[in-house]
Amino acid sequence: MRFKGLDLNLLVALDALMTERNLTAAARNINLSQPAMSAAVARLRANFDDELFTMNGRELVLTPRAESLISAVREALLHIQLSIISWEPFDPFQSDRRFRIILSDFLTLVFMEKVVKRAAREAPGVSFEFLPLADDYEELLRRGEVDFLILPEVFMPSAHPRAKLFEETLACVGCHSNEQLSQPLTFDRYMSMGHVAAKFGNARRPSIEEWYLLEQRLQETYRRRRAGL
Repeated sequence: MRFKGLDLNLLVALDALMTERNLTAAARNINLSQPAMSAAVARLRANFDDELFTMNGRELVLTPRAESLISAVREALLHIQLSIISWEPFDPFQSDRRFRIILSDFLTLVFMEKVVKRAAREAPGVSFEFLPLADDYEELLRRGEVDFLILPEVFMPSAHPRAKLFEETLACVGCHSNEQLSQPLTFDRYMSMGHVAAKFGNARRPSIEEWYLLEQRLQETYRRRRAGL
């Protein structure tokens, strides 16, 4: 099927290629022969007037033009899948859908516990799978392999719709025998003491506390420079 000169079937091939980054795997993913996938690549290149992919061994490396198409192509295909092909009214009481959600242990306890209890009453067939923070969480969301991310706003990908669920404040916990804590806790005093900070995933992503400290250091440095200190 063509839409304004573009064969929409090519978008399926393009999405598979951008997801798998391998010609053979992409062809297998959408049940095409390798020659047919190679022909699709040629047509895609002609349509977008761009190479789209270069080879690095067996891996496809995306050009900037291909990178810019990732979100738009995936969202278009997901929209077609959810709103046209498999659309049906959502009836919580009848649904047996399983939601896959990436979130922290903290959020599981303070937020999702109430959600699960309410779902048990109003949507007894619905289930949840809670997943730890993965290094490729943005890619998992883009590919539709997870349904939601629940993360601090500073870590949320900008390419997807998002909404604020609740606000939380940071609290400092210290040892009662620490004499420095008997005085007002200034930023400088806090920074002079040792800290415990968690990092997440194999990529060792910073915690919200570490991100906050990095931001505050920059702000404090700027303030001192403005004050001539």
